[in-house]
Amino acid sequence: MSAVLRPLVSYVRVSTDRQGKSGLGIEAQRAALAAFAQANGYEIMEEFAEIGSGKGEDALERRPQLARALARACKLKCAVVVAKLDRLSRDVAFIAGLMAQRVPFIVAELGADADPFMLHVYAALAEKERAMIAARTKAALASKVGKGILGNRTNLAEASTKGVAAIKAGADEFAANVLPMIRDLQGKGMSHRAIADELNVRRVRTARDGSWSATQVQRVMTRTA
Repeated sequence: MSAVLRPLVSYVRVSTDRQGKSGLGIEAQRAALAAFAQANGYEIMEEFAEIGSGKGEDALERRPQLARALARACKLKCAVVVAKLDRLSRDVAFIAGLMAQRVPFIVAELGADADPFMLHVYAALAEKERAMIAARTKAALASKVGKGILGNRTNLAEASTKGVAAIKAGADEFAANVLPMIRDLQGKGMSHRAIADELNVRRVRTARDGSWSATQVQRVMTRTA
């Protein structure tokens, strides 16, 4: 007799419309949640997907799909599962507000047995890290302005170099994100052309928000080699 699977409601989120159109963030979260459910004896009954920022204490009001996920989980008397804590929020007050809804949350990255109190701790650390990054960025910009670096036309070459580096870094990150999907399809014996067709069917967009070709698939594989 097969074991009875416990129900779950899944919630996936990306922060920007471009991320949503690419399908990369969503697909990666879905894959992580599917693997988590299979490994821990759960069955995902329904998924709720959203595109929107997780910032601010009032974020729940701006995220109707999360509200729907909460309501559905309450009806099913089960937990809401997310791939990572930041898919809920990095805001401690927001996490605390979710806990007040009395719907349990599971963060796949932390494991099925993570204590709810630890979600507050991790959220506090994430919030602190975000504040420190913002402070360092602000201080660095102020320093450059003080030294006459920003706004100085003689620094256009330097700015251009940094811009190219940023574009390359973004392309590398994109390739790293989509590669697992490509490798999975390649493992099924698909050619580059067939992989490109399948990515287009799944509505996964390229880094420039376009359709895939065999050449682009090859470029991603070469970039990440």
